Amino acid sequence: MSAPDHQTSSVLEAELPPGVVVREGNYGEKVASVEPGGAEFIPLNERHGKPLQLFWTWTSPNFEFATVFVGVIGVAYFGLNFWQAALALVVGTAIGSVTQGLLSAQGPSHGVPQMVISRLGFGYWGNALPAGLNALTAGIGWFAVNSVSGTFALNTLTHMPKPLCLVIIVVVQIVVAFFGHNLVHAFERYAFPVLAIIFLIAVGWIFAKSSPGAPSHGGGIGGFLLTLGAAFGYAVGWNPYASDYTRYFKPTTSKLAIAWWSGIGVFVSCALLEVAGAASATVTGINAINNNPTGAFTGHLPTFLADLTLLAIALGAVAANVLNIYSGALSFTAMGIKLPLALRRAIVALVFGVIGFVVALTGLHGTSTKYENFLLVIAYWIAPWLAVIFCDQLLRRGQDPRRLETLLFDTKYTNWAGPVSMLIGMGVSIWLFSNQTEYVGWVPKHHPAVGDLTFEVGFVVTALIYLTWHRFSGMGRLAGERG
Repeated sequence: MSAPDHQTSSVLEAELPPGVVVREGNYGEKVASVEPGGAEFIPLNERHGKPLQLFWTWTSPNFEFATVFVGVIGVAYFGLNFWQAALALVVGTAIGSVTQGLLSAQGPSHGVPQMVISRLGFGYWGNALPAGLNALTAGIGWFAVNSVSGTFALNTLTHMPKPLCLVIIVVVQIVVAFFGHNLVHAFERYAFPVLAIIFLIAVGWIFAKSSPGAPSHGGGIGGFLLTLGAAFGYAVGWNPYASDYTRYFKPTTSKLAIAWWSGIGVFVSCALLEVAGAASATVTGINAINNNPTGAFTGHLPTFLADLTLLAIALGAVAANVLNIYSGALSFTAMGIKLPLALRRAIVALVFGVIGFVVALTGLHGTSTKYENFLLVIAYWIAPWLAVIFCDQLLRRGQDPRRLETLLFDTKYTNWAGPVSMLIGMGVSIWLFSNQTEYVGWVPKHHPAVGDLTFEVGFVVTALIYLTWHRFSGMGRLAGERG
């Protein structure tokens, strides 16, 4: 996998390898300052932060209704009983949390965003495939999904028109993301205690009112796999952002601590709220969920607690989306498009926020089905991407870290095994195993009980192709393949 701590640290403490593009400007630990640059290497004199801050950075954004709804759909739409749904939710979340920790640990040694590290497995220009997909899903897709859930909460709480509620939510999100890394971390830190206290009380009340012994509605193994896929899709949706929030740490920072606080932050927050969502669905009618999913969830709470929970849901949506816009903008700049602007990341974040607002307007109706499909699509591309990333790290064990750092910014570096493997893995898995309202693959069409195995098959197929490609093309080409 990645290089040992002592090896990487000595490399970065020495003079940087030639060709490494360093982020310009002075930023340091200033919060009320716009972060300069884009997806470049963070200079060592700008490094700061501690691993513990990753706990609230990855907990706060999951304290929102989008997380709750993952559990709701397991019972209400996939036909599972509470215990079946809870198991699927915990397993799916655990897998995505482990990979979150592993990827986060790479940030300090490389000093660049996750989608720049991704260039090792895909090549400089081939990396436009995952970076572009992440820019789209993070900066626009997830932004729209979470803005809608925050809008429903604010609308239910204040009875203001939904479009006005959406404007309020979006403006706050864009402002925080525009300023950048330090304000994002600070926002998550101060939002954490408010969100944690309110949601812990609400979740306790929901569990007390739920009916965990209620029978299933024929979900079976298919419903279990669909729920597991949705939970994995939600947790793993953070993976392409992982090192974005650890690249400012000093290279000597403990990788184990980074992996632990990142992974546990995602796992605890997602598993807790998703299981609470499943519990709430045992006593909520499907019509109520379809009409106003947020109101259906808070309808089980006393008025004072329901109002606080709605406020927390709106705040949680903002906490999630400042990460989505920030990382979406970084992914766009990591595609290799040169923007001659000192504040290029901030400007891209602003543009994404405006586009996401328009998309969110169209999502104020028919939310449940759109959300279910979006979660599964997330897993469809991220699982093959993860296969390339981890297989590439496996094959690069022992390689010179200085050479690897240079490859990240070498426009002539190619590794076509990455994008080709990912595209084939996505194509085969979606064609055979996708199980959505818009498209049903060959296997679930003829064997409905199978559910949705797209992300599992996509990972395996991509890994096999990538490893086989380099097995026959020669391991040495990984160190510096040229096109």
